[in-house]
Amino acid sequence: MTTNTTTLAIGTSAGSLVASIAFSFLMGALALYTLLHHQEVFAWMKQIRTTDAENTAYDEPDQWLADLYKAQCRRAKKPSRPEDMEDISQTGDMIRGGTRHLQAIRTELAEVVERVDDYLNTALPAPTPALKITFPDHQAQLVQAMKQEAARADLAQAISTARQKITLLRRG
Repeated sequence: MTTNTTTLAIGTSAGSLVASIAFSFLMGALALYTLLHHQEVFAWMKQIRTTDAENTAYDEPDQWLADLYKAQCRRAKKPSRPEDMEDISQTGDMIRGGTRHLQAIRTELAEVVERVDDYLNTALPAPTPALKITFPDHQAQLVQAMKQEAARADLAQAISTARQKITLLRRG
């Protein structure tokens, strides 16, 4: 009896067929790995875009705090009158308006606004046309100037705390 052995129609032996199938599975696994990797990359990019969009909400308050810090530094160790504090008052009002929109730093901004108000309340009175200032008036102005400097230092600390919180929120 004669056995008929048949080869495949494409003219390959079983070994090359197994190698082709194994290579096909390997390429399929590589394609699947590439697809999963791209999904991770796209999810990461989406997260970065979302974080960047959220961080832009802190740009204005951070700039206001930087401006307020510069303004209060200009007034350091200089007794000030209300007209000297207009830039601090204006920046404080802008921060007060922005406090409502930012839940994450609301308490820090509220603290800054409170310190701005305390600082503005320590303004020295307008000078009088008197030629000579009495000793009690001079002492009262000196005490008021020291209170003003203490309030300015408290304001600087509140600004620093708020800016640190913004930096932490930006880092996520």
